[in-house]
Amino acid sequence: MKDFKQATKRQKVASNPALHFLRKTARELPDVMPHQKEILETYAQNYQDRPDVALQLPTGSGKTLVGLLIADWRMLKYGEKVLYLCPTKQLVKQTVLQAQERYGIGVVDLSGKKKEFPPADVAAYRNAEKVAISTYSGLFNSQPFFTDPNLIVVDDTHAAENYIARLWSMQIGTTSKLHQKLADFLRDYVSPQDYARLTGDWLGGSDATWVEKIPSPTFFGIKDNLHAIIETHFGESLDDVDRKLFFGWQMLKNNLHACQMYLGSREILIRPLIPPSFSHSPFANARQRLFMSATLGIGGDLERLTGIKKIERIPAPSGVQSTGVGRRLFIFPHDTLTSEETFELQVKLQKLAGRSVILTPSDQATEECLEKLQKKLPNWAFVRSADIEANKKPFTGKDNCVAILSNRYDGIDFPKEECRLLILDGLPQATNIQENFILSKMGALVLYDERIKTRVFQATGRCTRALEDRSAVLITDSKLNQYLTDPTRIRFFHPELQSEIEFGKYQSKEVALNDLVKLFEGFKNNDADWAKADNDIREDVVEREQITDSCTEELSSAVQSEIDYQKALWYKHFPEALQAAEGVLDKIKHRDLRGYRALWHYLAGSANWLLSQTVDAGKTQGAMWHFSEAKKAAPNVSWLSTLSRNISRKSDKYQNDNEMDTEKQVIAIEQMFVKLGSVSSIKFEKRSSDILSKLNSASTFEWAHKELGSFLGFLSKNGKGDATPDCWWLAENIGVVFEDHAGGAETTSLGAEKARQAANHTKWLNETHPVTKNMKIVPVIVTPCVRAMPGAFPQLDGVKYWNLEEFRIWARNATSVMRHLKGLFHQEGDLVWRMEATEALKINQLSIDKIVSHLPNAKETLKNT
Repeated sequence: MKDFKQATKRQKVASNPALHFLRKTARELPDVMPHQKEILETYAQNYQDRPDVALQLPTGSGKTLVGLLIADWRMLKYGEKVLYLCPTKQLVKQTVLQAQERYGIGVVDLSGKKKEFPPADVAAYRNAEKVAISTYSGLFNSQPFFTDPNLIVVDDTHAAENYIARLWSMQIGTTSKLHQKLADFLRDYVSPQDYARLTGDWLGGSDATWVEKIPSPTFFGIKDNLHAIIETHFGESLDDVDRKLFFGWQMLKNNLHACQMYLGSREILIRPLIPPSFSHSPFANARQRLFMSATLGIGGDLERLTGIKKIERIPAPSGVQSTGVGRRLFIFPHDTLTSEETFELQVKLQKLAGRSVILTPSDQATEECLEKLQKKLPNWAFVRSADIEANKKPFTGKDNCVAILSNRYDGIDFPKEECRLLILDGLPQATNIQENFILSKMGALVLYDERIKTRVFQATGRCTRALEDRSAVLITDSKLNQYLTDPTRIRFFHPELQSEIEFGKYQSKEVALNDLVKLFEGFKNNDADWAKADNDIREDVVEREQITDSCTEELSSAVQSEIDYQKALWYKHFPEALQAAEGVLDKIKHRDLRGYRALWHYLAGSANWLLSQTVDAGKTQGAMWHFSEAKKAAPNVSWLSTLSRNISRKSDKYQNDNEMDTEKQVIAIEQMFVKLGSVSSIKFEKRSSDILSKLNSASTFEWAHKELGSFLGFLSKNGKGDATPDCWWLAENIGVVFEDHAGGAETTSLGAEKARQAANHTKWLNETHPVTKNMKIVPVIVTPCVRAMPGAFPQLDGVKYWNLEEFRIWARNATSVMRHLKGLFHQEGDLVWRMEATEALKINQLSIDKIVSHLPNAKETLKNT
């Protein structure tokens, strides 16, 4: 007869996780490091009973060991089921390997499909014998395997927002059949131009980043119809794309009233403002949630992205946060080179480096980058994120290879010799269109600035994970170039990053392409010049300190009310939602928060309006007041005016169209200034000088005319072929279509053919660009003639006149105004600058409505010969 197995005696539990580690006989390390010991002892003494705790330790300081030790210690001490979350499967495998082989901690990998989990591993987790390691999606899904964990350790918390928010999001891309159904339904609730953008009929390249929002009162009014359309759709046969959307719908379909609806050029997004994690019991009911990151953020950002009202921070041990990791050589080609030269430099550096990593902000950007590079590097290997998720060998095992990773600013590291060249091809600014809307439309840059800084910090450190690591960081995106080199922002970065950026700025300024190539060669070879430069950077770091934004305290104080707002809205407690929104407004007074204040006036107005529709009809007046205050805080967000007028049943469409036109123009100018860069005015001066000089020649006038339109923020194009317009400038609701007569003379008379062409251009534009049928298109003839032939007059009805010399004088004035605005411009999303720019455009007759209104009628101006 087989003997019964002898039960294992319960271990005596150490007083803190640091001492607990010394009892791990299979550990590879002799002990924890002093800073780890300090933080583990502090946790055991002061924080083990707190529901939500966060700790921050920089890259390379052993954060994973700290988290695993707390997890293992609590599992033994309290008999808790412990779940340790990582962003990706690759990080799950990395953490499991570290736990088992280096730390002697018992863990099980419970990532992937539930039905494939080994029964023994499942039992070990459920019996509190081993820590389960999984991905965020293992917990944040509609039917999670982990239904009742006692302790949840969230690693790399800075990456958590999209993983958490995804559970309550429907990102309906253009590949989904549902997208077209919703677009067709929304046609009556958006402008014709926005409908065209939503369905892919873009007017220009800037439409690629277009984003808009269905106002909450409108959304509330149509939510029942939306519910019916979506529910019916999911009752039909579904493909793989729509099956993924189905799970998000299950989480949202009974709570549409608590959601926002955003429209973008490639997707429709429905989601709550803040993830309602309080409604997800596997997460909300845990005894403790421990958040860990190299950069936790400040100003309440951690609470916003997790949906938790209050998270207590364990102070980092003194001196740890000031320690740098590796060395980066920043190269900023946009300060000197054209876009074409920047790409040429990139290819040359890639050939010298052998292996390089490119981080892009989207899948589309990845595909565009791949297409360009395959032509220049025909025999090279290329890998994407999925190719190296489980194993980096497809990249590190080749000498000539490029890894192009979409929106992966963390999670995959390339230390030591794995990669010496990191290329950043986009600013990790908005990872979803809600962020994009709040940043670009509401101008609430300050809200996300800490999150953006965290993403930039993580992105620039992909190849420098330890002190001995070295990597060049080539910035090929003009927006990111502007962001990193902005002198008003640098001081908010870590001291080491400040010094590296300043060094890179100085080295990249006013140099030729080959100078930058030689700079990289010296760095790659680790020659004597680079050794001296490295020492200079180290000495400079000592002189720098990182400062905190002055409005951080207000943002931090407001976050609890923000989450109260989302919670009350979720559970249809509209009076409490209004009270919470107004509580936010009581706390955010700083001038730099005016964009965020505008957003919360809008949200308070929406809650007020919901209240008027469901409980108290008298609340409509309060909604109008909040919408009006939102407009005052962000005066160039034109749809806020529309919203308040719609609520009050008033209409002033013409004025609102003009506001929208100028708003779009200002944002287009802003984007151009970002591309031109803020470090130097060389590119601006070159472009403006080129336009003005070519306007003086009849042979180049049409090209310069088109370029001037783009320069001023309009969608500007030339026609091709006979009888087509020479140029047209389009705003949002008004357009100008030109017939250029630059080859004429003041002494000649305008002929009937020129007049006929000018008069017919509106019809041509409407037929070839159908979206312009909904716009007011004004034909204009630019000519030196002051007289016209008798046969021309019948053709000139509705045509405007612009004297050629007056046009050139106006163009010179326009470039002067633009130069002034360029001097005032510091960063994207600055509401103060946008207001100044709007006023300058109108005063100087550079907005589309002012251009049209100041031009005389050709028929009345031209004299009969």
